[in-house]
Amino acid sequence: MLKEECFFLGSIVGKYSFKGEILAKLDTDTPQSYLDLKSLFIETPQGLVPYFIDHSKLHKSSLLRIKFEGIETEVEAKDLLKKDLFLPLNMLPPLEGNKFYYHEVKGFLAIDQFDSEIGTIMTVNDSGPQPLFVIDGDGTEILIPIHDNFIKKLNRKCRKIHLDLPDGLLDIFK
Repeated sequence: MLKEECFFLGSIVGKYSFKGEILAKLDTDTPQSYLDLKSLFIETPQGLVPYFIDHSKLHKSSLLRIKFEGIETEVEAKDLLKKDLFLPLNMLPPLEGNKFYYHEVKGFLAIDQFDSEIGTIMTVNDSGPQPLFVIDGDGTEILIPIHDNFIKKLNRKCRKIHLDLPDGLLDIFK
């Protein structure tokens, strides 16, 4: 499986027992949603490798304690420390309303509060402190901060996102 076809689930942050169990810090507000996983991918220098889960349970409410098939000792578990965990995109729980995953809005048409087309969302830049929509506005790159107050309506069926932007924001890109 390619990394582009997956989403980041979390990282292995520690060993738990001498039987090879690990502790994973999940990048989610609801770690209990991932208790019934049968497998996941661990990123290695060779790429994503599938690991099958023998059992898992919550540990202190924010960590997931996992026992992988074939990892039987503390030494074997140590080799997994600080590795990132991934799952296929189709395993993401669906979002409703104006909530969205960044990969989901690529290709959406961005429309301002005056029903004018801003352009097509090419990607989301989340490398800085404020995630940004990167929009192609007729060959001009337009950057719009992703903020709940700016997003008025998300239409998945029509692949459109309606934004209410501060006065003058789009003037920067003209």
